[in-house]
Amino acid sequence: MHPNERLPPLPRSWWLKHRYFIAYMVREATVLPLLFFAVCLLAGLIALLRGEASWMNWLAFMGSAPVLLLNGLALAASLYHAWTFFQLFPRVMPLRIAGRPLPHQAVVAAQWAGVAVVTLISLWLFMGGAR
Repeated sequence: MHPNERLPPLPRSWWLKHRYFIAYMVREATVLPLLFFAVCLLAGLIALLRGEASWMNWLAFMGSAPVLLLNGLALAASLYHAWTFFQLFPRVMPLRIAGRPLPHQAVVAAQWAGVAVVTLISLWLFMGGAR
């Protein structure tokens, strides 16, 4: 094709015609609930800086049903995003030890083990384990 030739326009629903593209678009859409979560955390930091009354208002907002639902959606989106990333990682960047490739399942399992360790440490710290 010559550089000056134009491609025919694609319909807006072009990505709905193949399972791979649907999965890709869903993965990319996981940023929306995560953005909401990040904005909530930023608002919490600002409320903390503004004093106790602002902090208490933020806590009440965070405890409301719609916010809890959206944060649950953000957690699900985060886990889905991690799952898809972990599945792709060993294919995109195969790891080798002593010249031998690591099995893909071992790489994925190691990544989930890392998530579990960080989660357990965070829960331990949150529950007051570092006192």
